[in-house]
Amino acid sequence: MKKASNNSAAAILRQKAEDSLKKKPSKSGSQLSEGDMLKLIHELEVHQIELELQNEELLLAKSTAQETAEKYTELYDFAPSGYFTVSKESKIIDLNLTGSKMLGKERSRLKNSTLNLFISDDTKQIYNLFVEKVFASKVRESCEVILSSDGNSPLYVRLYGIITEKGDRCLITMVDITERKQVEEEKNQLLLDLQKGKDALQGLIDGITDEIWFADDQKRFILANPSALHEFGLNYNADAIDIQKFAESLEVYRLDGSARPVEEAPPLRALKGEVVKNQEEMICTPATGEIRYRQVNSNPIRDASGQIIGSVSVVRDITARKLVEAERERLHQLLQDQNVELENAKSVAEKANLAKSDFLSSMSHELRSPLNAILGFAQLMESDSPPPTPSQKEGIDQILQAGWHLLKLINEILDLARIESGRLSLSSEPLSMAEIMIECQTMIESQAQNRGISMTFPPLDIPYFVHADRTRVKQVLINLLSNAIKYNKASGTVEVDCFANSASGRIRVSVSDTGEGLSPEKREKLFQPFNRLGQETGAEEGTGIGLVVAKQLTELMGGVIGVESTVGVGSTFWFELIADVAPRHTVGEVAPAAVVQHQLPNGARMRILLYVEDNPANLKLVEKLVARRSDLHLLTAVTGYHGIKLARASQPEMILMDINLPDLSGIEVMKILREDPATAHIPIVALSANAMPRDIEKGLAAGFFRYLTKPIKVDEFMETLEMVLEFVNNREQSTQMKQE
Repeated sequence: MKKASNNSAAAILRQKAEDSLKKKPSKSGSQLSEGDMLKLIHELEVHQIELELQNEELLLAKSTAQETAEKYTELYDFAPSGYFTVSKESKIIDLNLTGSKMLGKERSRLKNSTLNLFISDDTKQIYNLFVEKVFASKVRESCEVILSSDGNSPLYVRLYGIITEKGDRCLITMVDITERKQVEEEKNQLLLDLQKGKDALQGLIDGITDEIWFADDQKRFILANPSALHEFGLNYNADAIDIQKFAESLEVYRLDGSARPVEEAPPLRALKGEVVKNQEEMICTPATGEIRYRQVNSNPIRDASGQIIGSVSVVRDITARKLVEAERERLHQLLQDQNVELENAKSVAEKANLAKSDFLSSMSHELRSPLNAILGFAQLMESDSPPPTPSQKEGIDQILQAGWHLLKLINEILDLARIESGRLSLSSEPLSMAEIMIECQTMIESQAQNRGISMTFPPLDIPYFVHADRTRVKQVLINLLSNAIKYNKASGTVEVDCFANSASGRIRVSVSDTGEGLSPEKREKLFQPFNRLGQETGAEEGTGIGLVVAKQLTELMGGVIGVESTVGVGSTFWFELIADVAPRHTVGEVAPAAVVQHQLPNGARMRILLYVEDNPANLKLVEKLVARRSDLHLLTAVTGYHGIKLARASQPEMILMDINLPDLSGIEVMKILREDPATAHIPIVALSANAMPRDIEKGLAAGFFRYLTKPIKVDEFMETLEMVLEFVNNREQSTQMKQE
């Protein structure tokens, strides 16, 4: 195509030449001859070929020049260094892509900007001096500067500059030397650290009380710390010490007392490649002749090729430790000699403690059983219909007052015994002191009213919480309130307060009365068991252990208790418990069912209650209580086997079970009923005088639905009946819905 185009252009050129020739007059005034015309055409054709050849050469030269320009552009733009052309004022006239990347901006935005704006303030003066020297000396100059980083890591660069031939511009090459700078800084830091480490090591060695010995491969000590040199009276700056001769001059023994051979010296063994760990030996010190114990550790020192070039040994004086071990061994032998006696004493104490626990459990049962009948029937008579006469009511009140007081005394004595034996278990949780005080106020108000004592409690909107056992906190507070009422003056007052004690970080509850007050002598005896401080002959009943139990309960819960008193003014008893935060509210809690007198609804079937009990008085009491519910029919059995037979035959809705039966225990009876599919579903409630906490825990763990203790509390007993019947009804409804 290119050749055809050239031929066409030549033909046009030829035609134009011919036309021009025809118009141009010849020198002779006549036209060219045909021969001259052919000759001229031939010359033109030759000239045409020459032009074509020249045109091809020009095109080739143009292509080569273009390729060269492209290669130059690539080399220029993508060179590893930045290239800049700047004026005397440091304005950027031109730059490559690498340079723009180093400055962090696009090339088009960098042209006509000032290069020294990109130089950090710390090195800007170096750069300005560099530019001045380049234009002044007209030779190649260089310098190192830092580019401004805008918060990034600094970029270190080296600049090489030379002016152009005209002298109005400067060509600058910018080389990134950040990595080299970092290596140099790391190297310098490493050298500095090594020097510091060397100085620290020297100081450490000199300050170590253990002996440190360095030996070379020629079996010579070449370095030792002051502790080592001082031990043997050597000069710190002395020449190297021959290990063999030094070891021969010492008296060194094995722990069995035999002499240690020189070849067993740890430094010599380490020079043979052996690692010596914790070798113990005895040495006779040259200075004093005293036998001392030492522990030696020696390790070989190797070069990079693994060749042993020396050893290091650390020697520790363990004389004091050995003396302590010998004394410990002597004491151990002494303790072993006394071990039989201690074991015998421990066995006797354990048997006594077990006997005490068994006695308390037995006493609890034996005392509660008659009290159950006394208090139970007294409660029945008090609420009987028709109601008792005033004189009868007065007698019943006396029976109940004495009975409940006797039960309280029994509980206090048993509490004290459980605390002293370590058998009292606590269940600590976050408690609201406002709730505790409301419950205690309700329980104690009637006692205060009967004695004409006015009581004031703090506002209940203060959210104070403690971490403690609910029952035991109430027991402590009730004890303090009861004492404040009993030992107050006529028409006196009792003031209760609750606040956070910033000094102790606990919550304090105080009970203040207007009684006679306590002298310092009496305050010292307050928390002694069975000490009533001279009130033994007074009108107030008590054992003198209530405050003792309160103190020990408070301390078991991590708190403290105390008293402040002024004779003739009154006393303030207080206790403090660990502060806590409010607990999360639980969903679905159901309040205990109210005790009401039930009438059997029309169409409702009678429910059967089986009571297994051998005590006639208890049977009579429960019979009276159950008679108050028209929807219950009571069956009784006086032995365990009789109860099993009745349960299988009558299929009762619930069973009340005594524990101490004449043939089987109540737990054994329950186990038999649970293993029988016909009776396994019947809820069984324990009703026993075994009221120790471990008895209750054992019963509940065995599978009783609930565990009631004697003497019976009528309200609690009736609530339990309601609860069991509600459980049975819900189960029957659920079964019916599944069948439908």
